[in-house]
Amino acid sequence: MKLSELIRDLAYTCSRPIPDAEITYICHDSRKAGPDALFVCICGYVSDGHSYALSAYSNGARVFVAQKPLSLPADALVLYVPDSRLALAKLAAAINDHPADKLHIIGITGTKGKTTTALMIHGVLESLAIPSAYIGTNGIDFSGRHYATVNSTPESLDLHEYMAQMVECGIRYVVMEVSSQALKLHRVYGISFDTCIFTNLYPDHIGGVEHADMEEYKSCKKMLFSFPGIKHILCNADDPEAAYMVESASAPVTTFGKGKTCDWRGSRVKAEICHRVPGTTFTCHTPDGLTLPVQIPFPGDYSVYNALCALAVCDKLGIPLEDSVAALGHVRVKGRFEPVFLPGRPDTTFIIDYAHNGASLRAVLESLRAYKPRRLICLFGSVGDRTQMRRLELGAVASELCDLSILTSDNPGNESPDQIIADIAAAFTHDRYVSIPDRAEAIAWAVKQAKKGDVIVLAGKGHETYQYVRGKYLPFSEREILMEVDKML
Repeated sequence: MKLSELIRDLAYTCSRPIPDAEITYICHDSRKAGPDALFVCICGYVSDGHSYALSAYSNGARVFVAQKPLSLPADALVLYVPDSRLALAKLAAAINDHPADKLHIIGITGTKGKTTTALMIHGVLESLAIPSAYIGTNGIDFSGRHYATVNSTPESLDLHEYMAQMVECGIRYVVMEVSSQALKLHRVYGISFDTCIFTNLYPDHIGGVEHADMEEYKSCKKMLFSFPGIKHILCNADDPEAAYMVESASAPVTTFGKGKTCDWRGSRVKAEICHRVPGTTFTCHTPDGLTLPVQIPFPGDYSVYNALCALAVCDKLGIPLEDSVAALGHVRVKGRFEPVFLPGRPDTTFIIDYAHNGASLRAVLESLRAYKPRRLICLFGSVGDRTQMRRLELGAVASELCDLSILTSDNPGNESPDQIIADIAAAFTHDRYVSIPDRAEAIAWAVKQAKKGDVIVLAGKGHETYQYVRGKYLPFSEREILMEVDKML
């Protein structure tokens, strides 16, 4: 693509005329730079891409986009922009021929429920043979392909490259988790969303390298609902921040929840075992006055909200309600209340869940109490390099709701697992917990001491297949460990 065409919609300043250069790809990693690349210097939390411009030059790059002054040899062309991340989003869309404009994109934001709701919608579409894709915490899935993601919402360059592949594969619908960080850092800038969803809001991702405070956190999420071109907005009307989130909405708002004024309403919620898994039944009330019984293999009120939202979205897409309800009854979400059946422990329920903060862990544990387990046991830790507040919240919830807690590692990063565990333990008001820093050993201990009627939750890692330790991603699968331990016993 000619440089002049690529930067046509970019606001920039440059000290000399733009050459008629051919650009074949864009990058923001200097190791990937080459003679036909345009290198974009973006400011990260850990490192600043402007510091690597000379390295990109050494690897062959001669065209740069930057928001800070660069010192490069005279044959380098530098386009200066106010915000290089925003520029990256524009350039990524342009070089991939604006793939988002050729897809129907459903964006979901909120503190909890993004992944489960997104995968519920994706699961319904897939079961009905409607070509669809998922982008989020659990990775990227379409046309039988799976790609791992570091962030719930990938960087704009990766997003548009994946969407270009989706267009080539004939994908029609994309269900995407949109994080507050993605909105803050312009990862989804310029994407045309057909439908946008608000699930709920709780304090999280505040402090450190994330958000300065709760006000910034929620204002970033709110940005999604003022994007131009949205056709439908769905909002959890029962959340205290619902009115704030959609006060500047750029499209009509449809509500869901348990309140009597909600457009899509759930009632008669009951905890029931569904296909050997703690599940839920409820009555769905539609805006047209229809009522229909719904059964889902997920527990708790929060799952009712996720299901109502999924049904409402599918209705907007023209899918018959009966078909959506039937498909939802069989949806499984990896790492979100995921059951693992151990042949050697058929009377014990093992559940893997991504709950990694106080609010999400409370929701999981409180919902499981409704099934009256013999013992409710939770194995969990907390990520390193984050605030201690999350650890205290996790400890307080487990102390209140668990019969036994197994404190262990999550992704300790650069911190000592022992110190993280000590921070969690400080919130306990009793001694019904054990500390086993090695997570594999902790899982083995949990399996060995499991008894009939116990429910054992492995919380925090969910879909992840690694542990992040001292800068390294080490292979780690809780499912595999559970099965291996069971075989040895």
